Amino acid sequence: MERKKVSGLLFALSAFVTWGFLPIYWKLLGEVSPLEILSHRIAWSFVFVMLVLLYRKNWDIRKLFSRKRDVLLLLTMGTLVGLNWLIYIMAVNSERMLEASMGYYINPLLSIFLGMVVLKERLNKLQLAAFALAVVGVLYITIDYGKLPWIALSLATLFAVYGLLKKMTKYDPMQALGVETLLITPFALGFMMFQGASGNGSFITGGIVTTLLLVFAGVVTTLPLYWFAEGARRIDLSSVGFMQYIAPSLMLLLGVFIYEEDFTTTHLISFGLIWTALAVYSFTLIKGMKGRK
Repeated sequence: MERKKVSGLLFALSAFVTWGFLPIYWKLLGEVSPLEILSHRIAWSFVFVMLVLLYRKNWDIRKLFSRKRDVLLLLTMGTLVGLNWLIYIMAVNSERMLEASMGYYINPLLSIFLGMVVLKERLNKLQLAAFALAVVGVLYITIDYGKLPWIALSLATLFAVYGLLKKMTKYDPMQALGVETLLITPFALGFMMFQGASGNGSFITGGIVTTLLLVFAGVVTTLPLYWFAEGARRIDLSSVGFMQYIAPSLMLLLGVFIYEEDFTTTHLISFGLIWTALAVYSFTLIKGMKGRK
């Protein structure tokens, strides 16, 4: 395997393992409102990215503002990832980690589907069957519970589209992250000022531990995003999609065994269908790699 693909796999693996354990971090901020956590994630992510760019002497992001199309694209990407962060934090801190994990199980298959439709990546019949199995899994839990798993579907869709846009862009990953966070930071700062003025903010007033956790939210947010961007540039979108089941697996284990969320028979059947879909797709990838060798 060429060096570029090896480094891409390592970047992607680092991102997904970090995301798998990240719920522990947000649980520590359980007393802070999701919107306030999101605001600090955005603002401190921007600060951290700019420090990295200054260190790399690659801080000049003006060229990314040279075309209106680029600005709109980066604003869209920033908005998508911001919404994803918000829904994810809400899910973790409202005891719905299992539904969040379902979303990230669906996400790889949705990435595969987008790769086929938009990027014309070829899928065989088994891979299409895998996608169909995942759809059945979502339909089963929807019918049995009588409500749509909106957290799962929202997380899957938002991040799949974000990954697709990352794959389609040729920007430097860290510079792009800088602009994405820059464009949505004014909204984050506005909310933080409102919270502070109304006396409802947790920054500083919530204690030294809470304050430090909010500040370092930028680091734990930005590093895996950067790793993900680097990985997505080096390997096929379908391979990125295949690796993404690592994070929800870790999240599921945390939800069931550490935070004791209920794992019902309905969950077992629905997740079982999605796991089967991932197993089928994994089989096609392994078979394809053996064929190329």
